[in-house]
Amino acid sequence: MDNQQQTNTPAPQPRNKRFIIVLLALVIGGSTFGTIKYIHAMHHEDTEDAQVDANISPVIPRISGYVTEVRVKDNQQVKEGDTLVVLDNRNEQILVEQAQAALVAAQNGLGVAHASTSASRANIASYQANVATADAQIEAAKVTLKRAKQDYDRYANLIKDHSITQQQFEQAEAAMQSAERQLRVLEDQKRAAMKMTFAASSQTNATAKQVGVANATIQQRIADLDRAELNLSYTVITAPASGTLSKVSVQLGQLVQPGQALFSVVLDTKPWVIANFKETQITKMREGQPVSVKIDAYPDHKFKGKVASFSPATGSRFALLPPDNASGNFVKVVQRLPVKIELTADDEYVRALRPGMNADVDVNID
Repeated sequence: MDNQQQTNTPAPQPRNKRFIIVLLALVIGGSTFGTIKYIHAMHHEDTEDAQVDANISPVIPRISGYVTEVRVKDNQQVKEGDTLVVLDNRNEQILVEQAQAALVAAQNGLGVAHASTSASRANIASYQANVATADAQIEAAKVTLKRAKQDYDRYANLIKDHSITQQQFEQAEAAMQSAERQLRVLEDQKRAAMKMTFAASSQTNATAKQVGVANATIQQRIADLDRAELNLSYTVITAPASGTLSKVSVQLGQLVQPGQALFSVVLDTKPWVIANFKETQITKMREGQPVSVKIDAYPDHKFKGKVASFSPATGSRFALLPPDNASGNFVKVVQRLPVKIELTADDEYVRALRPGMNADVDVNID
């Protein structure tokens, strides 16, 4: 009976060699992988919080108006200066014509001011000639008066001796009085001529100032015309730079306002990568360090780059509502600092990148 029981008991199975081999392989592989990762982490800093970025220029009208033409479509390639949208320009055209008419009127006003100045100067010359003539006549009248006085004095002595008649004496007296009156008249005429000369001189100064006013008015009208022509040119909205358009959302007949973003142009400039590293990762990072970039859209292509610059503040400080740790309950959160990665190559893969694409960034900090 005992022998039968010993015969039915199963013999112990040897350990499974395959299990041991797999376990050893996993331990060795895990240790090797961990060691490699540890060594890599000692010399590299990486992050998955990274995106491709590029220059994007908004298309913004400078004046208000109704859209009459849309000459582009979504995702279209454009060159700098290409016409994108045309606004109704009838009002601006009228303003240009008004400014042109105002400029012509100001130029005519300048001509009138010049003519008035010339006439005033001619009047001054005429009045000055009258003064000179009056001076000559006064000198002649003084000579006549002197001779008349001499005759009167002589006749006054002769009348006492009755050497002349009373009629002759009265004639000499009348001649002297006439010469005196003539001299006074000529002196009054000279003073009047001098006053007219002074008035003409004042008028000339005034008209000369009118010339200056007319010139200033012309300059103002030229500025008004330039502004009107500039506003007229703004009715044609052109591409600010060469690139690719975003979705064109503007429609015919739409009223656009100054400063309103209609759509955008992604410029044909070399893109870059913005990597948001934790503040604890940037201790050993420096500008110029080599960078390896992996773009999710092109997983089989490795992009090369370098650290170009560091943001002057963390991303949260540029948020619409930046955190204020002085208010409420404080919870320490590791902040991230944007780092600009400049791609060193310029191949078809780099040109195919689009802003917003996700990327993985690895910086060699040695």
